[in-house]
Amino acid sequence: MQFGKVDHPENIDFTLPADATQTAAILKKHQDETPLEVYIGCAKWNRTDLKGFYPRGTKDELAYYATQFNSIELNATFYRMPDWQQVDTWKNKTPEGFKFFPKITDVITHYRRLIDVKALVDAFANSVSHFDDKLGMAFLQLPDNFKPKDIDRLQKVLADFPKGVPLGVEVRNAEWFKDPVINAYTGLLEQHDMANIIVDTAGRRDMLHMRLTSPVAFIRYVGANHPSDIGRLDEWVQRIVSWKQLGLKKLYFFVHQNIELESPLLAEHFIREINKALDLSLHLPVRQPAQKSMFD
Repeated sequence: MQFGKVDHPENIDFTLPADATQTAAILKKHQDETPLEVYIGCAKWNRTDLKGFYPRGTKDELAYYATQFNSIELNATFYRMPDWQQVDTWKNKTPEGFKFFPKITDVITHYRRLIDVKALVDAFANSVSHFDDKLGMAFLQLPDNFKPKDIDRLQKVLADFPKGVPLGVEVRNAEWFKDPVINAYTGLLEQHDMANIIVDTAGRRDMLHMRLTSPVAFIRYVGANHPSDIGRLDEWVQRIVSWKQLGLKKLYFFVHQNIELESPLLAEHFIREINKALDLSLHLPVRQPAQKSMFD
């Protein structure tokens, strides 16, 4: 993932900012004894990108990936509208409890730019609904040049979005994160009980808004292939502990890297630390002899 990449990550202050003032109030509305659901994974299962992750002789990459992680951020659906047969194929390769998080197709967001897209959105939702209980949450990612002046388009899409498909939204243009726009935008997501996706990447610290709009934290973490990546993940563990105490119900955490081969190793570290911090027993991925890490 090249978005937000910088040439000198050592010059970036990676400290997590304080929560937005509204986040605690949102979470406290949902305080009860329901256990926290935690899904952690990568963005791809491609053997080329995740070099060294697969044992020698692996015949089906997704089937193996799904034995190591409990979820996948499904970017394949961004580049091509999925049909239900493809969704069934993916679903049937994975075990019970696995979750898919499909990205809405770029025709809807980047080419049509949310104009006259109801039929396309309905087709997408119909296809991904075939994941059945393996559907975690779809997510809609707007391009960097989609600005708040067109919030009416987003408002219409969210109002019309099929209710049976959970949705998170990621905006990228810097204008979305400024007052008073941020309040209008997050208010829209709160109205529809949709997640406000947080992106932690070196070159776009404004996207680290720490503003939750539901009891779901959907975080897309982008490492910098730099030793600071581990400390950043450790700080995230502490923030998740804090959010759980306030009322967080679901954590969706997906690890990217500019060079993706490190992604499973960073995800492994995060799973180990979140298990310790929250007394969980999420499966730790098995490291293959061919996997080399700069963090060892």
